[in-house]
Amino acid sequence: RQLRLTEEEKRLLAQEGVTLPGTLPLTQTEERILKKVRRKIRNKQSAQDSRRRKKEYLDGLESRAAACSAQNQELRKKVQELENRNGSLLRQLQALIKQTSNKAAQTSTCVLV
Repeated sequence: RQLRLTEEEKRLLAQEGVTLPGTLPLTQTEERILKKVRRKIRNKQSAQDSRRRKKEYLDGLESRAAACSAQNQELRKKVQELENRNGSLLRQLQALIKQTSNKAAQTSTCVLV
């Protein structure tokens, strides 16, 4: 049977200075080397996946933070508007109370006369 290696496996084997025969079976040493190379490839892929997932997670957090910041600004603006409206209504209420109390005083004065 023929030994099939990926380009990545070939590159790493060459980097280690190892050449494997093109046919199976392999010796124990050759199998150990091939397993080591394949484990390195898996670890490299796992590390890349981990970095990609971390980047996606951080991008998501940054997006959520920006959305929350925008919402916070909107809510602050709304609170300010409501506080202004509340102050205005409070002044109107105080003016009405003052008018009402003045009319009551005038009415009772008229009744006394």
